[in-house]
Amino acid sequence: MSGIKDYAYREIITKAICGKGKKFSQTAHSISPTHKPSSILGCWVINHKYKTHYQRDCVIVEGSYDVNIWYSYSNNTKTEVVSENVAYRDQVPLTVKDKNVVSDRMEVVATTLQEPNSLEANISPNGNKIVAQVEREFLVEVIGETKVKVQVDDDDFFNEEEEWEDDELEAALEEIDSDFIVEDEDE
Repeated sequence: MSGIKDYAYREIITKAICGKGKKFSQTAHSISPTHKPSSILGCWVINHKYKTHYQRDCVIVEGSYDVNIWYSYSNNTKTEVVSENVAYRDQVPLTVKDKNVVSDRMEVVATTLQEPNSLEANISPNGNKIVAQVEREFLVEVIGETKVKVQVDDDDFFNEEEEWEDDELEAALEEIDSDFIVEDEDE
């Protein structure tokens, strides 16, 4: 041969991130207060809960949160807080996908890059409802089993091992100081 080495290849099956996606959402929620609002004093989002599942080329994020709005009524003479639980369903497309996935069992890891947050709240044009703008953002990663191909130089690996056993091992054994070995006095 003219110096060309023969390489062997191995396929390793390992868990890895097989898909990634990110989605930013803004939603308008129409909330019906008990009284006709005069002005909005505050709006906040609490109690966010969600779950995820993998579906073909996307991850479904289903969740809910409470929208709380503090408002005044009766010509700004009284105040009240209205709270409404709202549900959402976001479909997060996977922009990065591994074609070498070997299993149908996928694990999803979702991270909230932006927890649901109130952007603004306004009285609707008819004056009976409050419209709250809420934003949220998710990053999802799909973990599955995939194949990785690695190159192995079998010939050099075994030749180096044989040389070690024959030459270097004998030289290392000759360098051992046998006087240094101490016998146990109890024996």
